Amino acid sequence: MIVAVTMNPSVDISYSLNRFELDDVNRVETVRKTAGGKGLNVARVISQMKEDVMSTGVVGGTVGDYIVQQLNESNVRNDFLRIENDSRNCIAILHAGMQTEILESGPTLSEQEGKAFLEKFEGLIIPSSLVTISGSLPKGLPTDYYCEMVEISHKKGKRVIVDTSGESLKQVLMHEKKPFAIKPNTAELSQLLGFEVEAEIMDLKQTLNHKIFAGVEWIVVSMGSRGAFVKHGADYYRVMIPEINAVNPVGSGDATVAGFAVALNRNQTVDNVLKTAMTTGMLNTIEARTGYINKDKFKQFFNFVKVEKLY
Repeated sequence: MIVAVTMNPSVDISYSLNRFELDDVNRVETVRKTAGGKGLNVARVISQMKEDVMSTGVVGGTVGDYIVQQLNESNVRNDFLRIENDSRNCIAILHAGMQTEILESGPTLSEQEGKAFLEKFEGLIIPSSLVTISGSLPKGLPTDYYCEMVEISHKKGKRVIVDTSGESLKQVLMHEKKPFAIKPNTAELSQLLGFEVEAEIMDLKQTLNHKIFAGVEWIVVSMGSRGAFVKHGADYYRVMIPEINAVNPVGSGDATVAGFAVALNRNQTVDNVLKTAMTTGMLNTIEARTGYINKDKFKQFFNFVKVEKLY
């Protein structure tokens, strides 16, 4: 079983308008509401890949109820810590080819709620073989909170994939106990290291040799339509993907993490791990829904992914 963690989930609300008028009434005919958050996208795609998954994190209020309801309707097993404050809504207004976002900051967790989740997490991962931790932390939790989760996972002998950014990622990488894998993009690497990281092989090789990455078994640098650059142990790989008709790239990084986790959990070869990760990422990109893939197209896209070992 894979445990997929989302500490700051949301309900993502999408309003489609022909015109968006400021300081006036805007009537919406098409509304889409989805349980959102990077880890929820990961959990949904893992489930669609027919792998056993448990979604967890913190939820509160009627918004939290809706998140759980949506996961149940998608047959995604879940076990969240209920908190006092409401989970957040994130609104996207689609108009004239543009997207205006209104994002709630979400609930503030108490110290007691933070401790309660760590206790819950420790119990949930006992029957698991792999853990994914995705996205931002809610207010109230310290920036090294993910470090505690990684440390608990180490004590239980569980591999952990961490997909976060900023100070949370920095804290995880500077901690004594390292995650098994991370999945940054070049912008997140630049933010982490304080200098511009170019998406070129020699530059990425040099970057991933930085001491901050020591002890991380897998580093998957996602590069959008250019595929990915990967460091696995002492080896480097370039993963190339075909040109595709992108419909909705939102959540494709999460789908990539899901495919990566599934292939690792099935003890597949390095080539198949990387091809599976890229395939699920692409399959999400060609769908209108976020955190969704059409499994029937998996083999077709899988065969187009090329993995090259670099020397």
